[in-house]
Amino acid sequence: MAVGPKHEQWSSQWGFLMAAIGGAVGLGNIWRFPYMTGENGGGAFVLIYLGAVLFVAIPILIAELQLGKRGHKDIVSGTRKVAIAAGKSPRWSIIGWLGLLAAFFVLTYYSVIAGQVLDFVMLSATGAFSGVDPEVARAHFDDLQNNPPRMILWHTVIMAITVTIVAHGITGGIEKAAKIMMPAFFVMLIGMFFYSMATGDFASGWNYMFTFNLDNVTANTVLMAIGQAFFSIGIGFGYMLAYGSYLPKDISIPHTAVIISLVDAGVAIIAGLVIFPLVFAYGLTPDQGPDLIFRILPMAFSQMEYGGAVGTVFFLLLTFAALSSAIAIIQPAVSYLEESHGMSVKASALTAGAVAWFIGLGSILSYNVWAGHYPLPMFDTFRDSNFMSVIDYVTANYLMLVGGILIAVFVGWSFKADWVKSEFKGDNPIFFNTWLWLVRVVAPASVAIALYFQLVA
Repeated sequence: MAVGPKHEQWSSQWGFLMAAIGGAVGLGNIWRFPYMTGENGGGAFVLIYLGAVLFVAIPILIAELQLGKRGHKDIVSGTRKVAIAAGKSPRWSIIGWLGLLAAFFVLTYYSVIAGQVLDFVMLSATGAFSGVDPEVARAHFDDLQNNPPRMILWHTVIMAITVTIVAHGITGGIEKAAKIMMPAFFVMLIGMFFYSMATGDFASGWNYMFTFNLDNVTANTVLMAIGQAFFSIGIGFGYMLAYGSYLPKDISIPHTAVIISLVDAGVAIIAGLVIFPLVFAYGLTPDQGPDLIFRILPMAFSQMEYGGAVGTVFFLLLTFAALSSAIAIIQPAVSYLEESHGMSVKASALTAGAVAWFIGLGSILSYNVWAGHYPLPMFDTFRDSNFMSVIDYVTANYLMLVGGILIAVFVGWSFKADWVKSEFKGDNPIFFNTWLWLVRVVAPASVAIALYFQLVA
């Protein structure tokens, strides 16, 4: 097997934090979290989601970063290396394969959605949402979806930017881009928060998100909250495993994982407090699913005094979030090609990007030309699912969850004691023992139950 170049390291903890937070803070927070909240009972969903972050996602994220750091290679080779060193079967490298495949297939349609966001930046900036009838503003998304060449253009732009950044390596590409994009993202997010507080129906938005009603809690609410915690933070997608492999020895994984997770959850909450007050202020309803961002919010922007400017800022911050995640989820495939197959980082990035771009065309056609085509009608689960829906469902409901369970079980039960304890030096023993109990029992059991109900459903 060809030997790749020397494995890079993050130049600083700040650089790693910005890249990791950028990977976690993406469309899952600003696009997916608000509509999931709207579809699953508001405050009840938020509370269960926060519990899932604390007791399921954070313990597994700590384990995933430890596994990546210990492997110090691409996620397939690194997982195999650690398994052998722990005296276990090299077949545990399945963890790396699941993460690589989950991240790569998510990238194929993530780039398509990010392209739609970028299109809306241009629409907002050119006044498409300013002073027009709300239904006209709403119709822009239909126009985009029914225009394959236009969608392909923006899909190509997003993938080209992603490949260009990743082709410059960890420190010269991903870390440098994250240090620029993430501060800009947070400035725009905070600005939007204060704007929403000043001009929106903030009281209604707040009550919607933080009023807990037991009547709204169902088994599906719990399952969706666990899935959202995974999807948002990026558990089981392979990129946290990859990012962990570039960590220097002196960075504390437990503390860093807690920071990443809490910032990620905080962004999701703030995004909800940006979106819902604006939705309520203009008499719109929040339980509109994925349409919330692309159809409902433009209707609100069309009625604002400075709707064009506000819409431009909102979709620009969403673009930054999407790009920071796209460069994260392509990295497992890039590092695998580079280190296990001896390709240069530029060739690896171009190859991974080109293949993902091509598969992404299927997701674009799912909106229009293939709108009535269902590739797997022989399976009840996928009888009414188009190409994009099948990929989304398999990655988010199977690959990601199975990968998360395996990471928790492998690190919790198979890691050598001194490996684990070395990452908790100086920490309160209660912190370590609580994490060990959560990662060994609570987290994998919770995810396994969620996976079981997915299979039964």
